Amino acid sequence: MTRMKVAQISKPHGDWELVERDVPEPGETEIRIKVEACGICHSDVMVKEGLWPGLKYPRIPGHEIAGRIDALGNRVRGWKVGQRVGVGWHGGHCFVCEPCRRGHFILCKSEKITGISHDGGYAEYMISPAEAVAAMPEDLPADEAAPLLCAGITVFNSLRNSGAKPGDLVAVQGVGGLGHLGIQYAHRMGFETVALNRGTDKQALAMKLGAKHYIDSAAGSLAEALQKLGGARVALATAPDAKSISALVGGLASDGKLLVVGAAMEPLSISALDLIGARRSIQGWPSGTAMDSEDTLRFSAWSGVRPMIERFPLARVAEGYERMLSGKVRFRGVLTMD
Repeated sequence: MTRMKVAQISKPHGDWELVERDVPEPGETEIRIKVEACGICHSDVMVKEGLWPGLKYPRIPGHEIAGRIDALGNRVRGWKVGQRVGVGWHGGHCFVCEPCRRGHFILCKSEKITGISHDGGYAEYMISPAEAVAAMPEDLPADEAAPLLCAGITVFNSLRNSGAKPGDLVAVQGVGGLGHLGIQYAHRMGFETVALNRGTDKQALAMKLGAKHYIDSAAGSLAEALQKLGGARVALATAPDAKSISALVGGLASDGKLLVVGAAMEPLSISALDLIGARRSIQGWPSGTAMDSEDTLRFSAWSGVRPMIERFPLARVAEGYERMLSGKVRFRGVLTMD
């Protein structure tokens, strides 16, 4: 095949364009992937609306990519054609800045972002730097694997690095695209899991996913409700609402941590006394590197963690994107290339 179908954006605020392009050739240190599925993430709004500084158009979005290796650059080692792989948000690093030299590749000062720095997975084929590619278990379906490469890795990687230990009380704020995965991971990591959400319509689902407790944030003080359970060792904030995130601090145990992965646009409002008196802390967490993606995929495959998804063929990209943007999708939209 010399031509491929893609969904691209040609200018900020532009419409989706379904066009054909030449299938790209990988550079010396790059890998070409035949895309089988690509998640539709809220961060794709950066491309659609031109919110990323210096973004070059036309651009193919997509950073939750599952597929198979189709071709290898002549300097790529350790991979083979036909191997199942995935690519996430982290799209490559420079190896030479201070964070890279210390092994903190996700903090690279020249970090590449898949679907932003270079074309992503809303296409039948895509090119990725070799260092951004993750091996994928054979028994994990591509459409279920794709969201794990952004939403999945974000909550899995943050929880496993949070300092919480099996048996600790861990609260997951929000039962949505990130939160429904966070509840599953927290439960399977051995935490006493508390789901927090406005209203009771998602209570049954949260309990089915592994929550031991459910707190309706609209029914009263979140902090008081968490303290009645002994206080949370970790509160994972997945819903991007600054007010509800800020309210979690008072529900933390001594030495507890507020772990923020949901990017609220408004500032958080937190009392310094709530932090100092109980030695609490607040930490943000980005997604992770290719090795972190591999760990996420392997853990998900054997533990049974799966995203709840809605599938859309590439030709229905506009519909899938609008359902994601409106919050109607439950819980992750996925483009398929069949």
